[in-house]
Amino acid sequence: MTEDSPAPPAQDFAQPPLTEAAAEDLVHGICFKTGPPRLVGAELEWLVLDAERPWLPLPPERLTAGHEAARALPLRSRLTAEPGGQLELSSAPAASLSDCVDGLQADLTAVRAALGDRGLVLRGLGRDPRGPQRRLLTSPRYEAMEAYFDRTGPAGRAMMRSSASVQVCVDAGHEEPGPLGHGRRWRLAHLLGAVLVAAFANSPAHEGPYRGWKCARQGIWSDIDTRRSLAPPLDAEPRAAWTRHALDTEVMCVRAHGDGPWAVPRGLTFRDWLRTDGGHGLRRPTAGDLEYHLTTLFPPVRPRGHLELRMIDAQPGEDGWLVPTAVTHALFDDPEAAETAYRAVKALADAYGSARAPRNTLWHTAARSGLADRDLRTAATACFEAAAEALPRLGVSTHVRDTVGAFAERYVRRGRCPADDAGDHELLQPIGKGQRP
Repeated sequence: MTEDSPAPPAQDFAQPPLTEAAAEDLVHGICFKTGPPRLVGAELEWLVLDAERPWLPLPPERLTAGHEAARALPLRSRLTAEPGGQLELSSAPAASLSDCVDGLQADLTAVRAALGDRGLVLRGLGRDPRGPQRRLLTSPRYEAMEAYFDRTGPAGRAMMRSSASVQVCVDAGHEEPGPLGHGRRWRLAHLLGAVLVAAFANSPAHEGPYRGWKCARQGIWSDIDTRRSLAPPLDAEPRAAWTRHALDTEVMCVRAHGDGPWAVPRGLTFRDWLRTDGGHGLRRPTAGDLEYHLTTLFPPVRPRGHLELRMIDAQPGEDGWLVPTAVTHALFDDPEAAETAYRAVKALADAYGSARAPRNTLWHTAARSGLADRDLRTAATACFEAAAEALPRLGVSTHVRDTVGAFAERYVRRGRCPADDAGDHELLQPIGKGQRP
């Protein structure tokens, strides 16, 4: 439950230079913290819109005032702002889904009230139909990020400024094999990912490069970088595969002392940087630089000790976010549901080949078609049924179970997803009496 690109760790420039062997050991040691699965978390990103005229961009000073009002609240979750003004609530790691849900619901109620007093509303959409907004945050790290992404096209700016998601975090799992072992959970996360993209697609595009897609946000993430958003190979041991992938991905930026601009090297992987001795005009990297580099990698599943599933669009309604959070938790932490889901999604993925997510046929089909695709609909139905059976065993409230059941009935069993509900012109209509954001 951390930012994609947090501020530099305090005073880490005094650290000694890092060797290649030490870097490998560091990544290897921190990517999977194994043990019995017991914690769950969620990170909820929201667009902030004018309640009466949501189709208009908000002036920066009004967005900033809304952010400051929300930050002043005594929240249990951490609240941060994204570059385009989106708000993110990151739960603390919770011992149960109920604890996670209760904390986020209370915080969301408080944030909505504070924003409502200022004529603002939170809207759950995976992609802002208004297009990329003005970048609100101007710190050196966001200047550097934008400069880096601009080399490969407009997808980086769109990701930074106009995308929103529900990210679900689960423990890595046991060291030993089995349905709750970290190797199986790592593989399940990637195989399940396409089904989650399809079921929760909520970023329809009616023009531009993703015209006709149900989950344009997934297309944006896939296009930001040839490697940064790519999953490592699943046929390798997870720690070794992630370590190799992380070190062989380009450095996005090199942090500077003080408030000066950050360097944006071209074509320099972190392994290359480790092997330099003051070359490229750069200082030697430290452990802090490696930790920062890891936060600039955006694969669909990111190992951060726990597993962070990043492929789910922000969901409509006050309680829409409950569904992916509850379903994902059930499919990972209930052994019976985990086994059912694994069989369903493995058979589906095997039929589409072994190309790495999200740049393979199955993920592209999920983003374009949602659950209109028969194979994805079949797998999603099996997964939702398994989750529904597991939720009572996990002690989840009746409200959460009913919300999941209503979603399954409205969308999954009918081969639909939230993106099928409305076009862009309807998504940004004012919220009237009785409507939910």
